[in-house]
Formats: sequence, C-alpha cells, structure tokens
Amino acid sequence: MSLILASQSPRRHELLALLGLPFEVTHADVDETPLPDEAPEDMTRRLALKKALTVFAQLGPEAWVLGGDTTVTIDGEVLGKPDNQETAMAVLKRLSGSRHSVVSAVALVGDNFCHARISHTWVTFGEWSPEQMHAYCDSGEPFDKAGGYGIQGYAGAFVRDITGSYSGVVGLPLYETRLLLEKAGLLKANLA
Repeated sequence: MSLILASQSPRRHELLALLGLPFEVTHADVDETPLPDEAPEDMTRRLALKKALTVFAQLGPEAWVLGGDTTVTIDGEVLGKPDNQETAMAVLKRLSGSRHSVVSAVALVGDNFCHARISHTWVTFGEWSPEQMHAYCDSGEPFDKAGGYGIQGYAGAFVRDITGSYSGVVGLPLYETRLLLEKAGLLKANLA
C-alpha cells in the first residue's frame, strides 16, 4: 500500500507532509478546462477527482491516490492561473481591495474507495498600489497559482481578512484531507 499525491505542486507536497504519512508524488495530466455552465465548486471537485482517478488507473488497486484542485472566484468569475504579466496585472487589479472566494477540493481514491471533500474560504485583500502589483508580477510568484497569488508568499502581506481554511487557500485543505485519510484507515485519529 502506498500513498501517492497526484500533484507536483510544492505547496501541496509541503502541506501533506505535515500529516506525517510517507507518500510519493506524481503528475496527473488532465484537461482542466471548465465545462459549460459548470459551477466553481463542481469544477473544483471534478478536477480533484479526475486527477486522483487518472493516476489510480495507471497504478492499480494497491495504490491510494490523493488529488487536489483550487479555484479562485470573484463576482462569480473564475480567475485562473495567469500566463503573462498583463493577465496577472488584470487579476491583481480585480482582487485589490476586494473580497473573493477560494474553493479547494481534495479527493482520495483507492480500491473500492472514492471520496472528495470541499473547503470554502473567503479572502479579503487590502489595496495594492500599481507599483506593488508590478513588483509582485516581476517576482514571478503569480504565474503558477490559481487567482494569481500565493497567500504563503508576499501576497499574504495584503490579506486583510480570511474566513475559512488557510491551508485550503495554499492548495490542500488539511482538515478535509485528514478526514479522508482517517476514513480510509490510512491515518490514525491520534499522533501517538
């Protein structure tokens, strides 16, 4: 029996390591295009499950595979991962001084086991000056993150308020992850 994290995100790797279980990391190559009229929560859950199921299908019934996905929305619009400076600046301008939603899903798949859990978090940013946004974009940090920011990085200095799961915003909601691992019998309810 081995636990596989179906994500090459260093942030998800660091968070899962906090639970003290040995695991391996692999990449889940899945199409992350939203389906027509798909709600952000539904999309996030679907992608977390798809990542876990894709890797599980490659490895077989002895594996346990954990998949995750995170979606940032503002005013009902999904903010993806910016792929250039112009897009990153536009996303940061939308987030500056505003409240947005972060939906994070985690899925665990094993032989006769397939469950997912969702975390909802509200994040409010203070105002970013144009100079601060440019400096942040120049750092390269926005370009591999949902919503164009990493709360665990420099952007965290602009978070005025957070209601929900900090680890969910980082990319792997630890509370929900722990519940899934305990349900599967992979993690004991205590650390002793």
